Amino acid sequence: MPDRAAPRVFVTYSHDTPAHKDLVHRFAAFLRVEIGLDVHLDAWYDNTRRDWSLWATENLERADFIIVIASPDYKRRADGTALPHEGRGAQFEAAIIRNNLTRDLRRETERVLPVVLPGRSVDEIPAFLNAHSTTRYHVDEFTPAGVADLLAAITGQGQYPMPRRGKWLGGARQEQRVPAGELPWLCASQGVKRGAADIDGVRYEQSIVLRPASPTAAGPGFVELDLGGNYRRFTTVAGVLDDATDPFQVGRVRVVLDGAPRSEHDVAAGKPAAIDLDVTGARLLRLELSRPGAPASPLGSGALVVTRRGGRPPELGLGDPTMT
Repeated sequence: MPDRAAPRVFVTYSHDTPAHKDLVHRFAAFLRVEIGLDVHLDAWYDNTRRDWSLWATENLERADFIIVIASPDYKRRADGTALPHEGRGAQFEAAIIRNNLTRDLRRETERVLPVVLPGRSVDEIPAFLNAHSTTRYHVDEFTPAGVADLLAAITGQGQYPMPRRGKWLGGARQEQRVPAGELPWLCASQGVKRGAADIDGVRYEQSIVLRPASPTAAGPGFVELDLGGNYRRFTTVAGVLDDATDPFQVGRVRVVLDGAPRSEHDVAAGKPAAIDLDVTGARLLRLELSRPGAPASPLGSGALVVTRRGGRPPELGLGDPTMT
């Protein structure tokens, strides 16, 4: 079917009574004139002598959708209980529809649309269309609202489109990222502060920075953070501050969890260290920064330690340390 072309619809029915025949004609005309569907009905093709079996075969094949009008006579003829000479046209068309359903049940189930017009019953739908287990279309009035369900099946645009699904609140909890500097500091040495740090040309806004109070400051600097067993990973970038007084210094970073050393990294200007550690279950995090060869921290686990070597204390930073 070309884009924007009206769907082609074939109406198959039986001439039960003059009143029923007139009702079907009015329904088909409504769909064609008021709704704009390309509807085809046998009554509109009686202007010349024709082979009706070929006509029916062609229309059943070309139709995008086939509307089956429920009625007692159509049901008998479609279900094979009518006499051979009775309603041959309906019997012939129903046989083709049954064959198509057998060949491709899924496609033809969507293509063949049983319709129950005013005064008719769902029990008059042919048995092979499974009226009670598949969709049928009740048309109580010839108005756009009256054929809304039928049009939804033809256009593929339902009256109630499924809304876009939002984020499921009952799923896995989104991983929470917390700046380590915002955790409770149990203790810290002078010169260790929260703030921005530039390390190897990258600015980290939420960092832990060691800047000794004076060039002659000695002894360890440290910070101890209370994890409380609430986090799984600790990540940071450790390095010499870009604006350090001594740009050639070498620093050492040690991470201690609950009193047990977990990692140690040497850093220098232009050579920062990326730290990524599993801290699952840990309650106390100690971060120690020093120059190689400096004495160990007298405070044990849980602190950021910086000591002096070569006459100057180190100037180091932990870029955006994060707990997850």
